[in-house]
Amino acid sequence: MEEVANLASRQNIRKWRFRRSLTPMLSQLWRAVAVYRIITLAYAAISILRDDSLYAHPAAGYLALAVMTAWTAITVVAYSRPSNRGPALIVADVAIATGLIISTRWIDTASRINHGAPTIPVIWAASAILACAVAGGPWVGMAGAVPVWIGDVIERRQFLTEALVSGLVLLLVVGGVGGYVVRLSLRAEAAVDGAARREAGIAERERIARGIHDSVLQVLALVSSRGRALGGEAAELGLLAAEQESALRLLVSGDSAEPDAETGMVDVRSMIEPLADARITVSCPAMAVMLPPVAARALSGAASAAVDNVRKHAGDGARAWVLVEDDGSAIRVHVRDDGDGFASGRLTAAASSGRLGVSHSIISRVREVGGTATVTSRPGRGTEVDLRVPRP
Repeated sequence: MEEVANLASRQNIRKWRFRRSLTPMLSQLWRAVAVYRIITLAYAAISILRDDSLYAHPAAGYLALAVMTAWTAITVVAYSRPSNRGPALIVADVAIATGLIISTRWIDTASRINHGAPTIPVIWAASAILACAVAGGPWVGMAGAVPVWIGDVIERRQFLTEALVSGLVLLLVVGGVGGYVVRLSLRAEAAVDGAARREAGIAERERIARGIHDSVLQVLALVSSRGRALGGEAAELGLLAAEQESALRLLVSGDSAEPDAETGMVDVRSMIEPLADARITVSCPAMAVMLPPVAARALSGAASAAVDNVRKHAGDGARAWVLVEDDGSAIRVHVRDDGDGFASGRLTAAASSGRLGVSHSIISRVREVGGTATVTSRPGRGTEVDLRVPRP
C-alpha cells in the first residue's frame, strides 16, 4: 500500500523532470552558436590582418576586431546561462553585428567597398542571426536577419542590387531554416523523451501492479471469499473487501494510463494488462491498441468488472482468460472463465429485482461509448463476456 500512496508523488516528479528535459538540447544548441561565433571571429581576424594595409583607417579595423572579440567573450558566457537568454541580450547582439557592418564605411576605402570588398565582421555577423533562431524559432531568426541586411545596405549605399538581394535571401534562409531546424530538434527531443518516460511509467505501474496483485489484492480476495462463506457480519466484511479490491484494481490499471502526447489516445493494453494474476491470464497484441480516453476507460472498466465477477462468483478454483483484439474497425475484449456459470435467465431476473451489477457495471458502461456487450453462460460451463467498442 505504501507504493500506491507514493505513485502520485512519483508522477509529479516525472512531470517536473519533463519540463526540464529540453534544457540539455537547448544548451547544446547555444554551445553550437558559441563555437560558430569563435570560428568566425578567427576568420574575421585573419581578414583584418590581411587587408589592414588597404584600409583607410587600419587602427579602426583593429578597434572593430577588439569589439568583436570582447562581445564574443561576453555572449559565450552570457548565453551559457538560461536566465540571460532574454530579448535584451538578443537585441544587443543584433545591434552590435549591424553596427560593425556599418562601421566598414568608415574603416575601409570607398573604392574597395564599391568593388564588393567584404565587411569588417564578414560572416561573424551571422552569429547574431543564429542566436535569434535558437532563442525564438524561424520567425525570430528571420526578423533578426533584416537589421543585419539593412546594415549592409547602409554600408554599401545601394539598395536593390543583385548582390544585396542575394544577401537578403541568404540571411533569411540562415535565420528561417536555422530556427526551423532548432524547433524540429526540440520537438524530436520532446517526443523521444516523452516516449521514454511513458515506457518508464508503464513499466513502473506494471511493477507496482504485480506487487499489489501478489500481496494486497490476494489478501482482499481471500477476505471476500471467506466472508461470503461464513455469512452474517463476516459476509458484510467480505463485501467491503470486494469493493476495495475492485477499486484498487481500477487504480493500478485504468486511471493510471497516460494519453499519447500527439494523438490524445490511450493504449488499452496498459489498462487491461494489470488485471492479470495467478488466476487471470491476459493476452494482448504486440502493437499498441489505441482508443480515446473515455472509450478506453469504459472498456477497461467493463473488463475489470467482468474479472471481478469471476473472482467473486465463479468459484474458488476458477480461472479466467482475457483476450484483447484489434480488428481494425473496433477493439474487442473477450473474458472467459471455467467457473460455475449460471442459468441463462439469471441476469434478467436480477435486473427485474433491482440488482443491476452486471447490467450497470458491464453492459451499460460499454453502451455509453457506442459499444456492445454480451454475456453468455451455462451452469457448470463457465461464463463468457464479449466487449466491443468501435474506433472513432
